[in-house]
Amino acid sequence: MYAAMVDKDEAELERVHDDSFVLLHMTGLRQSKREYIKAILSGVLNYYSAETESLDIRIDGNKAELRGRSRVTAAVFGSSKHTWRLELRLELKKTADGWRFILAQASTW
Repeated sequence: MYAAMVDKDEAELERVHDDSFVLLHMTGLRQSKREYIKAILSGVLNYYSAETESLDIRIDGNKAELRGRSRVTAAVFGSSKHTWRLELRLELKKTADGWRFILAQASTW
């Protein structure tokens, strides 16, 4: 997911995110899959790098939750490039084609 965000790889972003995907920004903004991918491709969300500090994964059948901390360097919504310490809660579902993100919720740590 991070590599696709940095590379603005539309095909990979489409592949790893379920059509029901929702991103909850730390500001409270909610973005659908379509809005999120469009923001990345248009440069509203510019990601430069992401380094994972910790990651906890729990799988229960066809559902999974990932909780992790990362340092993400980005320039978003017209701001200058900055590195954020983000705590992410990611929910995934298993499909016939593999695991797909259905929710990403970001906050700072």
